[in-house]
This record gives sequence, structure tokens and C-alpha cells, in this order.
Amino acid sequence: MTLAAMIAPQLPYLRRYARALSGSQGGGDACVVAMLEALVEDPGLFDAQGDSRMATYRAFTRIWNALPVNASEPRARGGASDERLDKLTPLPRQAFLLTAVEGFSPDQAARVLGCAPAAFSQLLETAGREIGAQVAADVLIIEDEPLIALDLEHLVMGLGHTLAGIARTRREAVDLANRLRPGLVLADVHLADGSSGVEAVNDIQKSFDVPVVFITAHPELLLTGERSEPAFLIAKPFNEDMVRAVISQALFFNARTKGDPATAA
Repeated sequence: MTLAAMIAPQLPYLRRYARALSGSQGGGDACVVAMLEALVEDPGLFDAQGDSRMATYRAFTRIWNALPVNASEPRARGGASDERLDKLTPLPRQAFLLTAVEGFSPDQAARVLGCAPAAFSQLLETAGREIGAQVAADVLIIEDEPLIALDLEHLVMGLGHTLAGIARTRREAVDLANRLRPGLVLADVHLADGSSGVEAVNDIQKSFDVPVVFITAHPELLLTGERSEPAFLIAKPFNEDMVRAVISQALFFNARTKGDPATAA
């Protein structure tokens, strides 16, 4: 199997991971491109004898952590978004996202990061403390399935957030958002009445900027890299750790995403 054939199936999910790390579609996708360019120059960066998914993430991790802007040491910064960035250190953020969002076991994620299991456990503990310190928000849920909406409501409230409301259609979502001005939107992509959570979010962000997390059973359809796409995405079926990780990232990067809305065309 060629190197391209081994990497191609991993790219939609690698884009999701890179976007969550960087806080934007553009920043995440640029790092994925940098990895691909590095592999063209040096195919030896990819372990073709091992698991393709782990090899892809390991290659990306080497490129990501080699970039000065992603260095793990605190740096002098300017502006509110940069100050927020230093509140969550890079390696713990990577450890948490690899397990909670990308679905790697702790042992697999430790190998992706190139660290010992004990050191990886410390990274996860650090991530838990830092993520727990993030600011709570009023959350608008756009979801037409009552049981899923209820699960999401319990999750966001359990994480210390407040439920602003639940909308089941595009029109209801826009009306609630304009009236309540939530601090975060969780939006299903396809609603049962034929309306679209994506269109609802686009309408909402015409009035004000708000971080958005999309929920879909088919994330690969929104992670092609061919158009404006969401920076934050939860795949169905989801679990509590995944929701916690993605919500915290969306809120964490809110200041940065104001200029790069996490919307989809």
C-alpha cells in the first residue's frame, strides 16, 4: 500500500484534531499541510510498518511540536486570546484531545506523543485541572431528537454550564439565539423537519459572534478541507469526555474564533 493510501483515510479526523488544537480551520489545516509536505520530503517520518492511524498522528505530532508557536514553554504574548492560550499548556491539551476526542487509548496516545505511560497520566491530570478552570457559559442546544437534547443538557450542566435553551428547528434556533445571546451553541447538522443546524448557525452569526460545536453522525462530510468548515466537531455517538473536551476547546478559543467563525457553508 502506498503512503498516500495509508494517510488519506486519516485526514478528515486529523483535520478535526488539528483544528481543535489550533482553534481555527485555517490554522489546523495549515499544520496538516505542513505534515504532508514534510512527508514528501522525508517519508521516513511515517512508520509504514505500524498502525496507519497512529503513524499519521505521530508524524503530525512531530511537526506540530516542532513549530515555535506551539512550543510547550510559556512565552511573552500580547492580547486576550494569547493570554487565554497560555492558560492551557500544549502537551496536556494534546493528551486530552487524543483520548477524549480522537478515541486513542492512553497507551496509544502515549506512543503518539512519544512519552512513557506514567508521564502521559500526569499530562491527563494536568489537562483535567486546566479544563475545569475554564469559564462557564450559557449554552444553546440545537437538536430535534428529545433524548439526545436531554443527554446534552445533562452533560453541559454537569460541566458547570447553564442551559440557555433548546431549539428544534432553524427558525426557533435563530429566534432563541437573538433573544438569549448564548455564550456557546451546540448544533446538530441535520434536523428532522428538513432544516439545517449549519444554516441556523450561519444566520445566528450574522447577528453576533459565538463559539459553535457541531454534532453529526458523519464528520467526514464536514472535514474535506474544500470549503469553510467547523473548527469544533462532535461525532455521534458521543461520550461525556468527548463533549467536555470539545466544549472546553471551543470556549477556550472563543477570542481567536471571533475573526474565524466556526461555521460551515
